[in-house]
Amino acid sequence: MSIKDKINEDIKTAFKSGAKEEVSTLRFLSSVIKNKELEKRARLSKENKDAAELEKLSELSDEEVTGVVSSEIKKRKDSITQYEKGGRDDLVKKEMTELEILKKYAPAEMPEEELRALIKNKIAGLTAQAGQKDFGKTMGIVMAEVKGRADGEAVKRIIEEEMKNET
Repeated sequence: MSIKDKINEDIKTAFKSGAKEEVSTLRFLSSVIKNKELEKRARLSKENKDAAELEKLSELSDEEVTGVVSSEIKKRKDSITQYEKGGRDDLVKKEMTELEILKKYAPAEMPEEELRALIKNKIAGLTAQAGQKDFGKTMGIVMAEVKGRADGEAVKRIIEEEMKNET
């Protein structure tokens, strides 16, 4: 079962059980996925494909759906930070609830020890020196490899720590 199908099944289950927050969050996620599919279809339609082929090609893969979920998780985390600064505990609670629901559809987070080992390996492979140019290159390589399994802030923090230790 694809992630998209699982989300749709979970919407039905949550609706039947009366879990309003879960229904609302999953419906929103489903609509974001649908919008991404429409964007993809619009790009593909310029290639003059027939309707049936276009429909099939415009469906998001599990990897693309995971990217959408990760994006929504990042938005929730950013909102939580802003609401905490503004003292809006009611909105923090709402965003935290949505975040927990969305995390069910994201790949498992990479443990920090594993992430740190991967980063050390990449830094050694690049023979990176402490500096912004090498930082950006290292960040790009690591983020491409961990793709959704690690938070960008954690990757950034660990790279900075490891580059400090190199000097």
